[in-house]
Parts: sequence; structure tokens; C-alpha cells
Amino acid sequence: MSTDRANAGTRRPRFLRSSSVPSVVGTAGAVVGLLDVVSGVFPGFRNGRMHHMAMVFPGTMSSLAAAGSVVTGILLLMLAHGLKRGKVRAWWAAVLLLPTGAATQLVYRHSGVGALVSLFLFALLIVHRGQFNALSDPRTRWRAAANFVLLSVVALGLGLLIVSAHPKVEMGDPSLIERLQHVLYGLFGFEGPVSYTSDRASDVVAYSLGGLGFLIAGTTAYLILRPARPVAELSGADEDQLRELLVKHGARDSLGHFALRRDKSVVFSPSGKAAVCYRVVSGVMLASGDPIGDVEAWPGAIERFMELARAHAWIPAVMGCSETGGEVWTRETGLDALELGDEAIVRTSAFTMQGRAMRNVRQMVKRIERSGYTCKVRRVRELSDDEREQVRMAADAWRGTDTERGFSMALGRFGDVEDGDCVVVTAHKEREDGVESPLGDLRAVLHFVPWGKDGMSLELMRRDRSADPGLNELLIVEALQHAPELGVENVSLNFAMFRSALARGERIGAGPVLRGWRGLLVFLSRWFQIESLYKFNAKFQPEWVPRFLVFRNSRDLPRIGFAAMQAEGFVTLSLPLPDALQRFLPGRAKRAAHSAPCYANSSEPERTVKSVA
Repeated sequence: MSTDRANAGTRRPRFLRSSSVPSVVGTAGAVVGLLDVVSGVFPGFRNGRMHHMAMVFPGTMSSLAAAGSVVTGILLLMLAHGLKRGKVRAWWAAVLLLPTGAATQLVYRHSGVGALVSLFLFALLIVHRGQFNALSDPRTRWRAAANFVLLSVVALGLGLLIVSAHPKVEMGDPSLIERLQHVLYGLFGFEGPVSYTSDRASDVVAYSLGGLGFLIAGTTAYLILRPARPVAELSGADEDQLRELLVKHGARDSLGHFALRRDKSVVFSPSGKAAVCYRVVSGVMLASGDPIGDVEAWPGAIERFMELARAHAWIPAVMGCSETGGEVWTRETGLDALELGDEAIVRTSAFTMQGRAMRNVRQMVKRIERSGYTCKVRRVRELSDDEREQVRMAADAWRGTDTERGFSMALGRFGDVEDGDCVVVTAHKEREDGVESPLGDLRAVLHFVPWGKDGMSLELMRRDRSADPGLNELLIVEALQHAPELGVENVSLNFAMFRSALARGERIGAGPVLRGWRGLLVFLSRWFQIESLYKFNAKFQPEWVPRFLVFRNSRDLPRIGFAAMQAEGFVTLSLPLPDALQRFLPGRAKRAAHSAPCYANSSEPERTVKSVA
């Protein structure tokens, strides 16, 4: 490794900005936008004590300026986040908007101070043009539909406020329905049923509603007409190249096979000998596990990853990397690392059911076996088509949540032709009620993905809710005992978040801080099963291997945590569409061919696979 690489930890990380201009301008834009909206909607604000403060911001004196103030304010609020992230399109929009605001102040308000403030911000943007070079985030044209709905809701709310903000000059007492009708007409440029005794008030309302309508139409048209950008998707060529790297270097990381999720993107090193897989969620560029490939080529892939993050102003983060991976990431990028938890790894040559420590598991397994359960351990390629379909149906039926879960430690599919080396463990028992089921006698499933040539990593754990407790213990024991027959020496089980804190916090002599931290984790376990996962894994006497979260700074942790929960499926922001409408979504058939049915992890130990969220 070169001297430059060795000293990478001491050099200035290239993705950090040299100044805070984007943040300052973005914050100023948000404040300006909020004041513009308020001053444009409420006449009392323009004519009260805050009038002199509002004069330094774009437009509000005349009727047209009041309407322009509302539109300008909304646009600035929309641009504020993009400016803070240094987005080039936000820069162009602000550069066009600020001179317009300055001209409005001079023409309608005769305010030289307000024009100077707008021109000062304009000059600041021009001088620091190099700080605003981040590309737009990958989007599809469905962004236009979301923009139309959101702005329509905002316009209706603001419109009602604007229509109702002049009670002293209203004619009569219009009802809420009439006010709403007036807003809807006004958005299209027509007069509504509400009338005013003052021409000025009537003009303010008409111009403001017309401006809102123009804003909705203009932004939606722009989003529809702009070139569509692809969503995260692993191409066939990328997948083939990743599989070649896993054949050579897959034994190094138990999470390597999860890089083959087809809802991830990938960047390769210049030599093609290493790669980093990622997904962008809410402006966070999430990688998972260690880079794939030759360790010597990792820096090249990491550099490409960081360049892409910087180009789009994404927040870089790595979930669940090993200690070696964490050291390389922090050395090459200047990022920081935090121990996230521990992965439970069992060496099959050392696993035994004998001894006092295994007594509870041994008794539970024997009780389940006496109940009539039998298990089968096979490679996925050994299953018939009917058996594969049964497992898919069972995994879907036994999923405990409405949405699939898993990203960093889940493959998200079962039975793919390319995944024939995966191992499936099934439990079988005839149903006592005698009712025939499309699942037959299948009662539980474990699915393992390859970990090099002599290992496997748990990916999915599902069981019938009506099955006897302890069935998962039986499946894991069967997998561990039959692993040598499959040539498997190392088995990676579930991931336990903050395991060391839970273990140390319950020991005698633990301090108040550690006990308090453990108490919080136990409380959170009501929703995320943190403690139960740790105790479930501990039954099999595993070797605990730490995993780390790599991040830029502590201020990013809440945002990274939220993005991770979105990626893992614990938080869903989008509303599900009816099946009748989903068939019309673009790319549905292609996604279905790639990943359906898609089965990932859940959050409870009785049906949980590894998850870091």
C-alpha cells in the first residue's frame, strides 16, 4: 500500500466542504421564505410592528407583490434544503429568484434596503459558486405526482387563510364551502363566490391564488418533462461481476452474499477487484457490510463511493462492517466508527448439545421431536419447483408485518436459480385438524446464504404461528449438526444490537450509566426485540464478533438511524397503493421478475433474521 494510502487518516477528507456558505444560505432562504409567506398571507403582519423587518425580504406592499411574496416564499422554502446540501439546481433556481425579488421590491415597494439584501445573497451565491455542485438525487417521474398532491394540499390550506384574512372587507358571511370553492376557482384564475368591498383585498386574493395555481402547474410540468432517473437496481452485469468477486473473496465477510440484493446499486474500484454496494435513502448513502473483493483494492472502491456521495451531497454511512472494514473506512475517509452490536457465529466443529449450558436447548429440542416434528436440511437447488413455491408461500404467509424487512443482512428473495448454493432447513408435521393446506405439512423455514466455500449466514427465519414454541431452536440445531455434511464449518446466526451493553449492564458491579443504558435498551425491546434477540442467540454458545457503524459526524446519527430504519423496513413513509393500481406502476413487471416473491426479515426472535436497524 502506498504512503499516501497509509497516511490517509491524517489528510483532510475530500468530501468535507471548506466553508459553511451552503448551510448559511439555505437557512437564510428558509427564514426568508417563511417570512414572505406569512407577510403575504396576513395583512396585519405587513402593517404591524413586523412591517419594518419584513421590508428587507422580497416583496409584499402592492397586491401583485403580496401574491409574489407567497409564491416566492414557497419556492424559497422548497429550495432551502437543496441549498444547504449544495445542490446545483437549487443554486440556479435561487440565482434566478433573488434578482426577481430585488426587482419586485424596487418596482412595487420602492425598498432599496430589501433589494440590497436580495442582491447580497445573490452575490454570495455567485462568489461561492464552487460550493454548489451537487447533482440531483435519483428520482423518477412519480416525483411529479407527489409534488402535485403535496403542493395542492399546501395551496388549499394557504388559500383558505388568504381568503379568510380580510374579514373586515368581506361582503356577507360566506360559508366554509364557499371559501373553499373560491380557492379552487382562484387557483385556475377565475372569480369565486366570495366578494370584498375593497378592490385591493380582492386583487391580493386573486393574484395570490393565481400565483399558487401557477406554482403547482409549473413545478409539476417541470418534473414531468425532465429526464427520468433510474432507481437503485443491480444490473445483470454488475451481479455477475459481484459473484466472481465473492467466489474469490467471499469467505472474508459473512455478509458478502447480501451485496447481491437487487435493490442496491454498486460502485467498483478502478481495477474492478473490489466493490461497495449501497442504497440511497432520504439523502443518506447507506453501504452495508465490508467492501466486496480484494482487501488491497478496497481503498479504490471506497474512494469511488465517497466521490459519488460528495457529487450528490449524500451523507455517507456504512452499516454492519467488520472491525477490519471499519479500520479501512475510517483510515481512507476520515469518518468515525461506532460499535453497533455483535454477530453470533458458531463453529460447527466445536458445537455440542452436551453440557449444562445447553440443557435448556437440549430439553426443548427433545420435546419438539417427541411432538412429531421432522426436519430436512438441503441446498436450494435440491428442492423441486413445488417445494420452492411452498417455501415462498409459507414465508409470505408467516411474515409478521405488512412490509418486507431487511437490507443490510437480508437477501430479499428465495429460490432464485442463481442462488442454488443457499441452504434451506424445513420443519414438517401433519396438521392435527386434518385440514388440507397449500403448504402441506410445512411448519417452519430457515434460509442460509453462502459465506465463502465453508460457511453460511442466516437470512430468513419463519414459522407457522400455530406451531409449538421451540421450533426455531430445533431448526438451528439441525442446521448446525448437519452443516459438516454440507462442508460448512462456520455458521452466522442473528445479529444482536448493543449486545455488549446488555451483557455488561446485567453484571454485578455495573455502574449507573451502564445500567441506565441497558434499561433503555430493554424498554426499546418492546418494539425492536433487542434483548430477546441477544438471549435467543446466546442459547447456542456462539462466538460474538463485533460489527460497526461508520458515519461522518455525530450530528448525522439521527438522520442515518432514520434512513436505516426505512431501509430495513421498520419505517414506511409511502402509502400502499391498491393492487388494481400497482399494476400500472412503471417497471413493475421487471421488478417482479427480479425479486418477487421477496422475503426478508422480521423483528421478533421467533421469526427474525439479522438486522441492524
